[in-house]
Amino acid sequence: MEIGVVGDDMFTIGFRLVGIEKWFTVNEENTVDSAVNTALQDKDLGILVIHDKDWNTLDSSVRRKLSNSVKPTVIAIGSEVDEGLRDRIKTAIGVDLWN
Repeated sequence: MEIGVVGDDMFTIGFRLVGIEKWFTVNEENTVDSAVNTALQDKDLGILVIHDKDWNTLDSSVRRKLSNSVKPTVIAIGSEVDEGLRDRIKTAIGVDLWN
């Protein structure tokens, strides 16, 4: 199970520097929707990190689908954590990160 990151180069560079090998770049040529769709096709992803500004540009139905997704568990950095995030991460990776 791997971690993936969706965002522009400035957002993904820190993740790349610490060894995250799967990133999905958002730029003028590749929209957030396109990057997320590409990421969702990768069956090895367990956690998908996305910048909250990009999260907010997604269609509400896509956000709802991703909010309920267990694999991958989608985490929007900078947004408020929803109530089910802890349970979704535990289900996705099999470990409670808060214990």
